[in-house]
Amino acid sequence: MKTGQYFKSSMLIISGKVKLYREGEDGNEFFMYFLEGGSACALSMICATRNQASQIMAVAVEKTEVVMIPIQYMDELMTKYKSWYYFVLETYRSRFEELLFVIDNIAFKNMDERLEFYLKQQAEKFGKDLNLTHQQIANDLNSSREVISRLLKKMEKSNFLILHRNQIEMIK
Repeated sequence: MKTGQYFKSSMLIISGKVKLYREGEDGNEFFMYFLEGGSACALSMICATRNQASQIMAVAVEKTEVVMIPIQYMDELMTKYKSWYYFVLETYRSRFEELLFVIDNIAFKNMDERLEFYLKQQAEKFGKDLNLTHQQIANDLNSSREVISRLLKKMEKSNFLILHRNQIEMIK
């Protein structure tokens, strides 16, 4: 999914993982959250029903299966099936809470705390061996590679992780 794209369907993730980003005017990307199997893209639902362009990007980070629900069925599903209605509401609520969490991290935490949380979150999703470059992490956290490299070295010295080429091994 690209910034500026219009949707004719809403997406339900069956399996896999999709990473959602917000792109700044300067071309920088900021990681927002993951979508996984059993979840839906609230933004695709909103953009599709209102015929609005997407303001985010999404990239599958592993093989992903998606079910597309054509927009013409969304209203009917919402009124006809209470379970669908509640699923959509829960999807909106869940994504809103994730965005509040991201905002809290940006506004109230130092970069070293944000990096630690990010790495723990990545380890939960992908295991203790993370195939990430310092630049990828910097992009996701809207920071510079140099700052991330310095903080990762500091974390390595405190036995939180082990750095390898293009890989981080989580210890704690």
